[in-house]
Amino acid sequence: MSSSLLWYTTRATGLVALLLLTLTLVLGIGTANRFSMRSWPRFAQQDLHKRVSLITLVFLAIHVLTSVMDTYVNIGWAAILLPFTSRYDSFWVALGTVGVDVLAAVAVSSMLRNRIPARLWRGVHWLSYLSWPVALAHAFGMGTDMNQAWATGLAIACIFAVVGACVLRVRLAVAERRRTTNLTSLRAASQV
Repeated sequence: MSSSLLWYTTRATGLVALLLLTLTLVLGIGTANRFSMRSWPRFAQQDLHKRVSLITLVFLAIHVLTSVMDTYVNIGWAAILLPFTSRYDSFWVALGTVGVDVLAAVAVSSMLRNRIPARLWRGVHWLSYLSWPVALAHAFGMGTDMNQAWATGLAIACIFAVVGACVLRVRLAVAERRRTTNLTSLRAASQV
């Protein structure tokens, strides 16, 4: 396979993986919120979250493999799992490695979800919140397309999507807490 084909594949799969990771995170935030619509049941959202997560991992694997196989730069096989082992752009590759390691931990814990305590699974799953900004920083630091307006625009859209989902999650949690507090107050007042 030619070095230029590997380079283009690396670039494309990296951007697609970032977009899919963003979608996975947004769907996960919505699922954790138990946010659903009448026409879109929760189980469908959970299923879509799982499927998009798997597709994200496929694109990430292709991105990583084509990066290592490209002979134009020397990233090295160890850099797939061990940060700071790459001779090429060590810091930014290390960020990508950390993102891969975190997503691998989340994926493994999800496969073992029925065999591990729910609290452990939830704790490991919370790491996905770390993988996204690490992947975004990796994209801005290494992405050769990030100096293009379209790529920067995609990254900014990803940021708005995740921030928007987080804001919505917090607002819904606050509203739920208020409703629960009001119900508790009403029950206490009616018992007096």
